[in-house]
Amino acid sequence: MERRLTPELMDAPDAPREELADALAYLRWVNQRLGGTRALIANLERWSARWPKGRTITMLDLGTGSGDIPLAAVAWARSRGIDLRVTGLDVHEATLELAREHCKHEERVTLVRGSALDLATLLGAGSFDYVHAALFLHHLRDISVLTVLAGMARVARVGVVWSDLHRSRFHRVMVNCFLLRANAMVRHDARVSVEAGFTAREVIDLAQRTDLSFARYHRPPLWYRFTLAGERPGSWGADEPGRPASGPR
Repeated sequence: MERRLTPELMDAPDAPREELADALAYLRWVNQRLGGTRALIANLERWSARWPKGRTITMLDLGTGSGDIPLAAVAWARSRGIDLRVTGLDVHEATLELAREHCKHEERVTLVRGSALDLATLLGAGSFDYVHAALFLHHLRDISVLTVLAGMARVARVGVVWSDLHRSRFHRVMVNCFLLRANAMVRHDARVSVEAGFTAREVIDLAQRTDLSFARYHRPPLWYRFTLAGERPGSWGADEPGRPASGPR
């Protein structure tokens, strides 16, 4: 199935606030129940064994939406005595307004308006320890995906986590069955999102073309989303050897 990009309703500048709020609530449910949040925290859990004790860890979250994944990551870190600070970046003003309401009680999450396409001019090299993007890059054309991934590689001092949709006819059929009772915005955007997702071969090729060859691709059999994640070898000193981007496992 060829990659096909269709504008998503929730990305429109004039998206109705109530429908947008419902769509973001649905995405929060997906992230919490269907692996999006876990895709990040599982990697942070594994990497945290090498973090210097007492050091503040910083992360940039691209296309942050509700800010729900930053909130979950900060809660996980706090429960382990880790000072994790997350900056959520989103270009959609109405989405940011809703995110500010959702995150208003968490001082360790900062929300900023800006385009991930402008990372090279917005931020210097190594500005954050980690850069994360979940269910975001499938919104973009291929050339823009390359731009963002290159920006992630530049801004991340230590590592990256990219979690997104696997594209296949099977998953297109499944999402149609799964969303029968969802609102019109959610049904439309979920369907076109699957069509704009990525195959394993595409993800690995993108990683190798954008200085992310240290990251590893992972997708459980038949699962609807993948993760590309890794740390640069030696980022925390005496480190385990890096694992290059590779095929599905």
